Amino acid sequence: MSITEMDICVLCECGCFCTHLFYVRRCLNISKQELQINEDIRDKELLVIDDEGKKLGTMSARDAQKLAYDKDLDLVKIAPQATPPVCRIMDYGKYCFEQAKREKEARKNQKIVAIKEIRMFSTIDTHDFETKVNQAVKFLQGGDKLKVSVRFRKRAIAHPELGADLLDRFKEAVSAAGSVDKPAKMEGRSMVMFVSPKKN
Repeated sequence: MSITEMDICVLCECGCFCTHLFYVRRCLNISKQELQINEDIRDKELLVIDDEGKKLGTMSARDAQKLAYDKDLDLVKIAPQATPPVCRIMDYGKYCFEQAKREKEARKNQKIVAIKEIRMFSTIDTHDFETKVNQAVKFLQGGDKLKVSVRFRKRAIAHPELGADLLDRFKEAVSAAGSVDKPAKMEGRSMVMFVSPKKN
């Protein structure tokens, strides 16, 4: 192996570990990818599109690779199911980078709504109730939904109206930040209510 050839493992721009062979300023990806590129393409005939989107017609894989290398670009199989398969001449590293960037932007713009739970007992005191309300308002202002549950201890289960009154008070206390999605209902030994944040 000459000095100009070096087999190394790098973290490529698309975020995956790939083995690359660097040879005379040309990076040839020799790892297995979802898309076949360069020497991995072994079809007899290919329909080739250049880097500007123009159809160059049908040619052998060798001729298509030569065209790509002459432009210091990669040959990428973009439609393997077509007859003949369609390949495009492009900068594969740049393509991976742009794909990763688009996916990152899509994830950034995606709002994940979590459901937070506020638990209380039917015999909660005033100070604890206010603490729970403040916590709930913070969750709602952060865009999260709430599941508010009132737990009945022992014989308190015989007085569900205490839980209903408590949830009514809670609903009033958080009304500036949220509105009730589902009214209170019994689930086992708990009375549950769902609250959603108000849209700005």
